[in-house]
Amino acid sequence: MVTIGERSRLRSVHSDSAIRLTAWVHAHVQGVGFRWWTRSRALELGLVGSASNLRDGRVEIIAEGSREACEALLATLRSGDTPGRVNRVTERWTDPTGTLTAFVER
Repeated sequence: MVTIGERSRLRSVHSDSAIRLTAWVHAHVQGVGFRWWTRSRALELGLVGSASNLRDGRVEIIAEGSREACEALLATLRSGDTPGRVNRVTERWTDPTGTLTAFVER
């Protein structure tokens, strides 16, 4: 049985190993299934988050999980093997919120 103190410690250990990636994809990807494709790659990597179209034409991707998995997703976005044509991907790394439970398209 896990005590309250152990639960807190376990949560802390999990939080330390997790990270949040926010990536902005500058691309021509409308109408080619890019968000669906991104969601599929994220789920394969065990990530939670979202892929959303922005008004200015970019796609914003938020992913939380292990640093290794987030870096793999970022590398995939930059690989040239995406649907459509990705021109540039910028990213920001922050602490995870821990509130995400799935990976969704918005």
